[in-house]
Parts: sequence; C-alpha cells; structure tokens
Amino acid sequence: MIPIFDGHNDMLLSLIEGERGQNVTFFDKSDKGHLDFPRAKKAGFAGGFFAIYSPSEGFDLEAHMTATETGYTMLLSPPRDQQKALQDTLAMANLLFKIERESNGKFKVVRTVKELQTCLKAGVMAAIFHIEGAEAIDTGLEVLEVLYQAGLRSLGPVWSRQNAFGSGVPFSFPLHPDCGDGLTAWGKTLVKTCNDLGIMIDLSHMTEKGFWDVYAVSNKPLVATHSNVYALSNSARNLTDDQLKAIRDTDGMVGLNFAVSFLREDGKPNKDTPLSRMVDHIDYLVDKLGINRVGFGSDFDGARIPDDIKDVTGLPKLVKALRKRGYDDKALEKICHKNWLRVLGQTWHD
Repeated sequence: MIPIFDGHNDMLLSLIEGERGQNVTFFDKSDKGHLDFPRAKKAGFAGGFFAIYSPSEGFDLEAHMTATETGYTMLLSPPRDQQKALQDTLAMANLLFKIERESNGKFKVVRTVKELQTCLKAGVMAAIFHIEGAEAIDTGLEVLEVLYQAGLRSLGPVWSRQNAFGSGVPFSFPLHPDCGDGLTAWGKTLVKTCNDLGIMIDLSHMTEKGFWDVYAVSNKPLVATHSNVYALSNSARNLTDDQLKAIRDTDGMVGLNFAVSFLREDGKPNKDTPLSRMVDHIDYLVDKLGINRVGFGSDFDGARIPDDIKDVTGLPKLVKALRKRGYDDKALEKICHKNWLRVLGQTWHD
C-alpha cells in the first residue's frame, strides 16, 4: 500500500466541537467524522496538514445561502476577533500536541522534511501544524514568531472571510475567484515573513487578487493545499488556468479537494458524485501542472465528500481509480506523498 500524505483536514475542529460525541479521542474508532487513527492506519493514511481554524460564532453558512437560477449565493462569514481567534488556536494546538503525547510514539508533529521522511519510513503518522485563516495573528506578527517556535509550518493567510491580512472568497456558485480584494499591506508583510521563517503559504480560500499579490511578493513555490479546477467546476474556491500556470512556473503544487461542491459541474452538495469526477480533476491538474505538482488535499472533517470515498478508509479506492486511469506506481507515489515532500523541501528550513 502506497503511503498517503494529505494536504488538509479539519479533524481537530471536529473533536473540539464534539461532533463525534463526548470524551471521544482521535484514537477511538468512530462511525462519525472522516478521520481517526484506527481508520487512517487501515487506509494507508500516513499523515497530513492538520488545520487549526477559529469558527465564526453564531454564523451558520448554509442559513445564509440563497438559491439562484444557476446555483446559489452565500455571504462571507463575518470577521473574527483576534483575541478570540487566538484562544481557539491555542486550544486546538494544545489538542494536537496532546494527541502527539498520548500516541506513544505513533503520531508526531513534524517541523522538518527530514522528520517527515523518517515518519513515513517508520510508519509513524506525521502531522503538520497548519493554520487556516490568520485571525489569531496580530499585525505586528509577534504571535507568528511564537507559533513558529511551537511548530507552525503552514499558514493560509485567509479563510473565506476578511481579516487584517486580506480577503477570502465566498462559497457561492457559480462565481469567479476574482471576487474581492487582495492582500493588505500587513498581508504582504506576513507573506514575506513566512518566507523568511520557512512557513509555507497556502493559497486556498484566497481571492484571485490575493493570489497574484502572493505571486508578486513571495519567493517560494505557490501552493494551494485543497483546491480544484475552475474550468471543471466554476467555484471561486477553485483555480483558473492562469493561476495553475503560475503554480507550475514557481514549481508549486495543488492538493485535490474532495468536497463535492468543488468537484461537480453544477456545484451541488450532492454526495452521489463518482470517483471518476475526482480523477477528472487530477487529470486536468496533471495536464496543466505536470505529475510532480499534484497531490491530495481531502478536506476530511471539513466538507461533504463523495459517498464512494465516505471517509479516510476510501482512499485506496481513489488510488485504484487513478491506477485504472493509467497512473503507474511511480506516478501514484508522487501524487500520494512525494510531491508534498518536494514542495516542503523547497519551502521549509531544515
């Protein structure tokens, strides 16, 4: 079984919010949620980016969705208070490190590519401390330094809302990614500082203007950890051909998002979406980016995913579908984990 390293999951938020019930841990096999340790080990899930995200209080996205003739519109989530976001971030970071401590060496928060490689060889589940939306970080970036020292190695400056650093895209369909403002002056400083520290910048959730702002100021590969192809699904969360060209030209990569709304041509949250549609997006990404710049970014525990996948145990089905489409072992190893190793090696400081 080829080890799979994944570009995005929201398991920490799922546990914090108690979606699986009370006193349930990451090490308990569950029939709720997408990702836990027993199911992950069975499926060949070797680790991934474990997202920390501060949700907007009292704001239900779907309650703010309005149907249209061609799809739906959805409001941006309201801005998040920095101190409240920092409290959430510390709570979820604490949970991540608690999982590591209680794993008896079976789960490790990695800070270097060498550590990640060692985990993959030893069968230890590897976690990257990732923040989705920089609301917890002050504009003076003092919190950023502290979080880096704690292990932060990947950061999405925005989620799908506005903050001090830039604007995210709403979950509307159809909608072009050029649908809001780009980075603020603070956002550009944040990107440059992350470059200097060795924190990877994640472009998922960012407007097209923000994308091009990162392109202009960053000296690292462009990476979207969990985004799909705009030409196949006209969601603002997806990437245009011009954006894909820029990612290719900087030797970056894209992780395939399993969310059905970003896979389907009609944008509907219909879980009856075939594996073939996921492979279509992979094919398109490989065609535009090359085989060395494509991976998985599942969005487990953060999105509606196809019933054919269901949860982490469905990963081997996706690998099998790719093999049937013509991807050999060498190509599959790149998609499953080697491409993430490559791009992190060009971004992090060992």
